[in-house]
Amino acid sequence: GGVGKTTLAQLVYNDKRVDEWFDIKAWVCVSEEFGAFRVTKTILEEITSICDSSQNLNQLQLKLKEKLLGKKFLFVLDDVWNEKYVDWEELRSPFCFGAKNSKIVVTTRNESVASIMRTVPTYHLNILSDEDCWGLFAKHAFVDTSPSMHPNLIAASEAMVKRCRGLPLAL
Repeated sequence: GGVGKTTLAQLVYNDKRVDEWFDIKAWVCVSEEFGAFRVTKTILEEITSICDSSQNLNQLQLKLKEKLLGKKFLFVLDDVWNEKYVDWEELRSPFCFGAKNSKIVVTTRNESVASIMRTVPTYHLNILSDEDCWGLFAKHAFVDTSPSMHPNLIAASEAMVKRCRGLPLAL
């Protein structure tokens, strides 16, 4: 982790143009607790702002289907770990009732999770180059000044940047 998958997804999700393009949006932090019931319930509660008391996946999916009918939606499923195709199939049955051009964005560290979705090719985020790491670090560490104004800090700063191994969130 730490390459910036969630940060990139948040930038897209919170963009004003995205708000204008989609009728419905929902963000679900999935992590290791993946389950069609929990994810469906979270999406439904986020788009209705109502805490749903349903204890049955079918009831939840019927309600979600009604809300999605003919609407263009964007769902972000963040930090997904589950690799079971059956679970994905169970989750996505109501999604087909949304309008054309609806989207589901999945962030994951796991290549096989991405392939289970069987949609578009995955987008890989790479670690930063040494120069980019240094530039990002210097921008924040030396806010109103140049690193060359602090020669006694440069060696320690470069060592710190090297330890971050190209991960922007570690900087």
